[in-house]
Amino acid sequence: MSFPADSVGLVTPQKFQFEAPLALECGRVLPRFEMMVETYGSLNADRSNAILICHALSGHHHAAGYHHADDKKSGWWDACIGPGKAIDTSRFFVVALNNIGGCNGSTGPTSPNPENDDRPYGPDFPLVTVRDWVKTQTMLSDRLGIDCWYAIIGGSLGGMQALQWSVDYPHRLKNCVVIASAPKLSAQNIAFNEVARQSILSDPDFHHGRYLEHDSSPKRGLILARMVGHITYLSEEAMKQKFGRDLKSGKFMYGFDVEFQVESYLRYQGEQFSRNFDANTYLIMTKALDYFDPSREYEQSLTDAMAQTQCRFLVISFTTDWRFSPERSQEIVNALISSHKSVSYVDIDAEQGHDSFLFPIPLYVKTLRAFLGGREHLQTTPEGMTDAY
Repeated sequence: MSFPADSVGLVTPQKFQFEAPLALECGRVLPRFEMMVETYGSLNADRSNAILICHALSGHHHAAGYHHADDKKSGWWDACIGPGKAIDTSRFFVVALNNIGGCNGSTGPTSPNPENDDRPYGPDFPLVTVRDWVKTQTMLSDRLGIDCWYAIIGGSLGGMQALQWSVDYPHRLKNCVVIASAPKLSAQNIAFNEVARQSILSDPDFHHGRYLEHDSSPKRGLILARMVGHITYLSEEAMKQKFGRDLKSGKFMYGFDVEFQVESYLRYQGEQFSRNFDANTYLIMTKALDYFDPSREYEQSLTDAMAQTQCRFLVISFTTDWRFSPERSQEIVNALISSHKSVSYVDIDAEQGHDSFLFPIPLYVKTLRAFLGGREHLQTTPEGMTDAY
């Protein structure tokens, strides 16, 4: 198979092992851990061109390219990562990883527990936080010999990691890109996460999190959790244009099986997700979302938290994102302005809702490319972007 000219092509994941005990915010310690990583492009001589990609709830290390010649599906952010793309791998060395607690090769609930005869951790895997993830990412940075990232970029939960980096390790990044994110979850968002968790926890096949030992999976719970989540990722306009009130068979069936196209779509998405994602990981990831709040260490003052930062910021929101609305991004921007930090902000007109950050929307791509090009390359500010200092 020949790959597109702007693709990174075939990529091979790498597994990094860390043998030192890892103290977590919850008070527990991981005796050791592994992290799955993919890299694209080349690190320059002075190691100044590295970009870290932080993933969202269901994301992982495979952000761009293909794993084998017949691979029909590229990485989850292939639209933006590659030679000549917004995150240009002909200029930058790009690192994407799978966070611990995940289910794509990094140490998580499905991994063997060395303190329990190498049986799967299951529910015994500790709750991890965004700050814990950032801590492990600094350990990876040290292993790669990267003292300071040119940029750290993330969407949604990934944006929270980028923001935490800027507060906890301000001297280790030059640019921070926070996309479709928030400084902390609203009560409504926590409520959505709780409904998703209860769908899993109440599944008879959950077995108190030890479903692997029972050779089962809380499939129904995962399907419901994904259906609830997916509804919040899409905008009403996107659902209207994609499905409307279209019927699958063209007529009412007067029953409770699938009748509307949107029902069929949600069930399909849930079914696919339940085959590829671990239930305990889903619980951990949603809790990490709930706990995130960089202002917690600064007497609930986001402005004081942002005062710790030293990098340039790009904050991006999308008009139809109601899961993390533009107002939540503006909270970050306002705190940065109050702290006299360099921040650019753009609210992109997009119809895809929260999922917009995954799509190559022209103004979005242009904005990313301009910001990452550095101020010396930025001749004009893209329409819709504002700069504040």
